[in-house]
Amino acid sequence: MAHRRPVYLPHPPVPARARYRVAMPTDALLVWSEDLVSYDFGVGHPMTPVRLRLTHDLLADLGVLTWPGLRVLPAPVADDEDLLLVHTEDYVADVRAAEADGLPRPERGIGDGDTPVFGHLHSASARIVGSTVTAAREVWEGRAARAVSIAGGMHHAMPGRASGFCVYNDVAVAIAWLLDHGARKVAYVDLDAHHGDGVERTFWDDPRVLTISVHQHPGSLFPGTGYAQDTGSPQARGTAVNVALPEGTAGPAWLRAVEAVAEPLVREFEPDVLVSQHGCDCHGSDPLAGLDVSVDAQRAAALLLADLAERHAGGRWVATGGGGYEVVGVVPRAWSHLVAVVAGQPLDPGTPVPASWRARVEDLTGEGSPAMMSDGDEVRLRPFAEGFNPDDPVDRAIMATRQAVFPWHGLDPITS
Repeated sequence: MAHRRPVYLPHPPVPARARYRVAMPTDALLVWSEDLVSYDFGVGHPMTPVRLRLTHDLLADLGVLTWPGLRVLPAPVADDEDLLLVHTEDYVADVRAAEADGLPRPERGIGDGDTPVFGHLHSASARIVGSTVTAAREVWEGRAARAVSIAGGMHHAMPGRASGFCVYNDVAVAIAWLLDHGARKVAYVDLDAHHGDGVERTFWDDPRVLTISVHQHPGSLFPGTGYAQDTGSPQARGTAVNVALPEGTAGPAWLRAVEAVAEPLVREFEPDVLVSQHGCDCHGSDPLAGLDVSVDAQRAAALLLADLAERHAGGRWVATGGGGYEVVGVVPRAWSHLVAVVAGQPLDPGTPVPASWRARVEDLTGEGSPAMMSDGDEVRLRPFAEGFNPDDPVDRAIMATRQAVFPWHGLDPITS
């Protein structure tokens, strides 16, 4: 078959304004406690707590933790009142019981290879919830413009069941807390390689919450959900949004998908708060997924979300971590960039990784580590407004989502 030239349908020109504005340094917040590393499923499990330790150490060695305007607050253990905003009472009781007796609860998803029982099952999981709820509370009550919980992002947990390394769903609880304390609408953007199924399911019937998940196609990755046609219940049609990307999607195309869907929908939805999940398992070297998104593209996505929060959510932004299983070369750099963006002082991608941190990594793991905060990927966003290419599988995935969702918001899938 002869090669066909791409077809670009005409669109209005992109407005001549600076993209991805980041507010000047202000009262930003990082929620962190040493006890967060007690969320530990044991030796050999992909979600090793060393990824959090190395991220915190890199932030310290980069000097980020002493920046003016960035506060650090400890992460409390969430109480049952907060947990029960999302989780059922009997489920919380069973998680407590599993912590006490060490026995699996297979009917609750606890005790399998993904989510084994460990000694601090309830308290460590509830502390992650406390971390993200603290971030949400500080933003909502005006003590911080933006906040980040790097231990958070446990987006697979369901109201009555653990799933995919996640016991309690901290992001769902934080969103429910915001609604319970006066937020009219909350937008949630999930950038993990895996579908944000637990958050979507929690708010499937709630028109006050817009959930956007940009993930690898469910036909090739856990949890096997998150198709473009999954758009919410009849009571909340169009508030569940799923972009299912082909395996192997690279950074520029992935970033194009985020912009093409999140920007118009968040703009139209006008949330009181933007909440985001930044699972960095979308990176090309991650062992548990099949996308190919560089650290540089993930940094660009954080800048995009900072801009959306500034323009469409009153500047209120709550960011979390999430998945990420290349724990030396990817997670610490990706989340250090995220914290810096939240703090209003994005790190230059050309920043060297401190020698002190690299030496510590080698002593701890016996592995080498990247010399720069960049993968050397020059990321240039090609906005969807520049045209749709029907021969591009990523553009087709984007258009499938826009066609399924945009009309429910009064948006044109082609021109919005």
